[in-house]
Amino acid sequence: MTKNKGGIGTVGSNIGGQAVIEGVLMRTKDKAAIAIRKPNQKIKIKKLEIKSFQNKFFKLPLIRGIIALIETLILGIKALNYSANENLEEPEKKQEKISPIYFIITAIFSLILALVIFKFIPLLITQALTNKTLIKNKILFNIIEGLLKIIILFAYILIISRMKDIQRIFQYHGAEHKVVNCYENKLPLTLQNIKKFSTIHTRCGTSFIILVLIVSIIIYSFLPSDVTFIKKLTYRILLLPLIAAISYEIIKIKKSNFLIEILTYPGTLLQKLTTKEPDEKQIEIAVKALNALKE
Repeated sequence: MTKNKGGIGTVGSNIGGQAVIEGVLMRTKDKAAIAIRKPNQKIKIKKLEIKSFQNKFFKLPLIRGIIALIETLILGIKALNYSANENLEEPEKKQEKISPIYFIITAIFSLILALVIFKFIPLLITQALTNKTLIKNKILFNIIEGLLKIIILFAYILIISRMKDIQRIFQYHGAEHKVVNCYENKLPLTLQNIKKFSTIHTRCGTSFIILVLIVSIIIYSFLPSDVTFIKKLTYRILLLPLIAAISYEIIKIKKSNFLIEILTYPGTLLQKLTTKEPDEKQIEIAVKALNALKE
């Protein structure tokens, strides 16, 4: 790995990113860079401009969270599509590149599946307990429903973490966090410096997911309990954008306090599963992606 003695310069106060197939995406507010290691071991970098909504309305609290999530979803699909195509080994397969439509369809299917697993099934189980008069308190109802979602999420992560391909993605995820932590602590991006930092980061999407589940427990406690199962499910789906927006605002709070630490702590625990210690080559990829943002 080439040592960077002078840091990377100023590329923005908030650096975000994600792991992709054999690579890392790094982003600021208005641009992104993807660095991947191809099957021939060569590193390829792709830069992307992020077209943000300029209207002041879209920058208002809560609204900006929804917009940011939409932008992140679109960018994530593009990055995964790019990394998947670049990792096709045989030259003849280059004529059979994975279409962006495939990823869009996959994203829609994944969303529907997530709603079934994290909305329908936990609510159905909790409703069944209610019908058997085991749960009468509305707050207790939502706590049990929320705990079921968290248990399902942890179980899902544990299962997929046994797959070799997923383990490599988790290593790239760890590399992304270690490099960003090093950068945000204003240290040169040398291998020696980067290795000192944790694979955990407070603004991680993993923490965001857990935070959404916790916030949903609070929000759902204000919903009427004497309605049908279908209405409860409909309310929960319709309130998802609001819950996500509130969670985004909590993540954006820079000043740490006891309440924020409690809300974000479960996400930190989950990151211990979704990030793994990277090797030097994976760290090199993350550095390349971050450095590309200043060029």
